[in-house]
Amino acid sequence: MDKKMNIKRAKQEIEDTIRAYLQKDEYGEYLIPRIRQRPVLLLGAPGIGKTQIMEQIAKECGIGLVSYTITHHTRQSAIGLPYISKHVFGGREYAVTEYTMSEIVASVYEKMEKTGLSEGILFIDEINCVSETLAPAMLQFLQCKTFGSHEIPQGWIIVAAGNPPEYNKSVREFDVVTMDRVKKIEVEPDFSVWKEYARRQQLHPAVIAYLNARSGNFYKMETTVDGKQFATPRGWEDLSQMMAVYDSLDLTMDREVVGQYIQHEMIAKDFANYLELYRKYQMDYQLAEVLAGRIDPLLLKKAANASFDERLSVVSLLLGSCQKAFAEAVREEEKLTLLFEVLKQVKDKLYGERKGKPDVLLQDVMETFQKETVQKKEAELLTKKEERCRREVSAVLETYRMELIRSGASEPSEAFTVLRNQFDAAQDQLEEQQNASAGMLEHAFDFMEAAFGTGQEIVIFVTELNTDYYSMRFLQSYDCERYYRYNKELLFDESSRSIEARLRALGR
Repeated sequence: MDKKMNIKRAKQEIEDTIRAYLQKDEYGEYLIPRIRQRPVLLLGAPGIGKTQIMEQIAKECGIGLVSYTITHHTRQSAIGLPYISKHVFGGREYAVTEYTMSEIVASVYEKMEKTGLSEGILFIDEINCVSETLAPAMLQFLQCKTFGSHEIPQGWIIVAAGNPPEYNKSVREFDVVTMDRVKKIEVEPDFSVWKEYARRQQLHPAVIAYLNARSGNFYKMETTVDGKQFATPRGWEDLSQMMAVYDSLDLTMDREVVGQYIQHEMIAKDFANYLELYRKYQMDYQLAEVLAGRIDPLLLKKAANASFDERLSVVSLLLGSCQKAFAEAVREEEKLTLLFEVLKQVKDKLYGERKGKPDVLLQDVMETFQKETVQKKEAELLTKKEERCRREVSAVLETYRMELIRSGASEPSEAFTVLRNQFDAAQDQLEEQQNASAGMLEHAFDFMEAAFGTGQEIVIFVTELNTDYYSMRFLQSYDCERYYRYNKELLFDESSRSIEARLRALGR
């Protein structure tokens, strides 16, 4: 039986472990005593997201995170520097060697003071690649939860990560005594899980489309006469972010640039060639016009007679544009939801206090909101998208405050009418944005039905929508008859194939 799991399952396992370790009884004592809280040892190939999931887990659990790559440390920085102190034993004074506090342990206490979070995760990366002089300290750390003579504070869970020996010559194997004191989790690359993450992070659609067609190139580690050649999820994500910036600057990404991230010559060359074709199809098919409902019959004929790979690229381009529009609409809705919550506080203040100018009362609520944002950011409890959303809400509130001043409203009812009108206008804009996004989806279906009929291109399109977080969020509130019809047919086909497979297994 294969004991390895994908990174999504590993994340859930670690999150469940942390919640269990931090569970307390009615007296405030941890249900699992500290001595039985085994450190988590996460083993997996480099670049598959081990470090990233720790940041996600800390935010989702609302706890602190201190991360260290232990290979960057010496024995002194890890366990502290020695100094001589005086102790009296049996009536005689002795000189005793003690150690200053470890830099790592000190960082945990600093994090607690800075964020006000008393519980958290101490994450040590590359733990099995330490130097010979530091190896004993790492064994002591895993076994006793100490660095030198200093313990990790109560409420802080130890998670360590490392690479298997086949990926790193410097790897040291832990002995049985140590392994019997840790909770070992082994992870392996899984494209379907990564794609779900990539969609939510809005990685470049060309990267996702390429890996959809060539999923074997998602993760590859090979030893050649020229040394190690590899492609990793980390490399694809970093490349994707650079591609987005290159697009905004109208710069061309060639094979040399791709090879700086995807350090596997054959894959880098293949992706660069694919990217060139992807850009060509983007221009040839005038998809911006298609999604606006202006479909050239010549393009329909061209698409209908195209190779299957070219058709897939066209579907991917349509999908990427729709998903981008859906994501923007969902984020705008999230912003208005947060704005509505803040405006409720403004309303309570207006009608509750009835003292002071309305714009000053709004200013008070804004300052409280901004302080909360700073506190959450310092505690590292906000994702970049959440932080951006709160910044945008602050900016909108400032425009509302200026409108209050311009209106000269002095009574609560007058002031709230001004604010409600502003918010209603924002909701109208959101509705227009949602309708435009819905229109893009309808036009995408129009084009595919006219060019490809109801073939596998539409099946691929609908399947990809079903795996995308923002698409599913959008489609929960938008009733697209064709999406639901094709999705129902897809589910029916999958169910039929499953039944047929079971019947074949029974020999019928």
